Amino acid sequence: MLFEFNFYSSLLLITFSQGILYSFLLAKKGVNQKDKSNYWLSAFIFCCSLYIAPWMLGFAGWYDSEYYRDILFYIPFQQLFLLGPLIYFYTQSLLYSEFRLLRKDFRHFLIPFIYILSSVGIWFYDHFIYNGYYFYADGSDKDFDDWYQYGGFLSMAFYLIQSLRIYNRYRNKIFQETSYAEVILFKWIKIYLFSFLILMLLPVLFRLIAYKYSAISTYEGSWWYFLLYSVIMCYVAITAYTNTVTQNLKLKSSGDGDFLHPVDELTPDYTSIVEVQEYTETTLLPELDFWKQKIISILTDESIFRNPELTLVNFSEKLQANTSLISKVINQGFGLNFNDFINKYRVDAVCDCLDKDMQQHMTILGIALECGFNSKATFNRAFKKHVGKTPREYMTEINRN
Repeated sequence: MLFEFNFYSSLLLITFSQGILYSFLLAKKGVNQKDKSNYWLSAFIFCCSLYIAPWMLGFAGWYDSEYYRDILFYIPFQQLFLLGPLIYFYTQSLLYSEFRLLRKDFRHFLIPFIYILSSVGIWFYDHFIYNGYYFYADGSDKDFDDWYQYGGFLSMAFYLIQSLRIYNRYRNKIFQETSYAEVILFKWIKIYLFSFLILMLLPVLFRLIAYKYSAISTYEGSWWYFLLYSVIMCYVAITAYTNTVTQNLKLKSSGDGDFLHPVDELTPDYTSIVEVQEYTETTLLPELDFWKQKIISILTDESIFRNPELTLVNFSEKLQANTSLISKVINQGFGLNFNDFINKYRVDAVCDCLDKDMQQHMTILGIALECGFNSKATFNRAFKKHVGKTPREYMTEINRN
């Protein structure tokens, strides 16, 4: 097989090979762990690898040989309209515990399917009817047409926005539903969505650079763009494969891009509870003071905030009330979401222990864990938010007094 090894083709070959390798490793990981999210990311990395293939093979001499040039012409390597949907459904598969592709979701793949079908039609016409280059008379690859490149950019931008929208809904939901929200905020989602944004903006960046340095717009100059693109792709692939990303909170999709309540394995009757309204709702609840006092009493008497995995479902069970009602009471009566409300009680408990010099027998982190926090980072952020000082600053102030 023709492949001219040189500075340009060899480096892209390395990153291309890594992308293909990790796409298969991610697929295998999905099979072993029965995690469908890995399938989506595997497909995304595979398409990213194919995206750089024409340039890697072009630098390896394929466009200079008619036989190999035909492969590049008639195989749609750059599936720009497929990258966005793959990221979009990958995000959903991470956040929804029981995500599955519905019939209506196939519309997201209509444009990529049409593009592949048109490529097959062009190949068939040129080789079996026209017997020559009718569609490729100008000698340029259709993957690089402006309409396709710009259209692909807009498609990816649309799906990035949709993915961010889903993540923000998830974020708002878990702050309303759990007392350990920061632990399950999925830092990984921020990483890969930011990486996807960079991949999207790279063409824009290089076009701006080209205005100042015209050499970057040449065939050789464009190599730097594809090298940087492939490096970011490899970073996403390797990071995803080597890190464990799991969904411990069971959130179900309502079917319209929203989330339902977390489901407790021990309380199946709560799976059909109506969805919580946003706490910005201005209509005051009847008997608000009654429920506020009841909530305060159960937290004071039973200290259930010490449960590091406390959820709104657990809390509502204790109160023998609907989760929607309790969430609204906390939102309206205390001006906090459930996560911040429970963490405030935990912080108060930590401060009480510190005021009693319990740190002489336990570390501050040990006290925090006893009071219901499940990580040092979450404790430090919650403490700073509710007290206005770091734990160390608070201790310094106590020692001075």
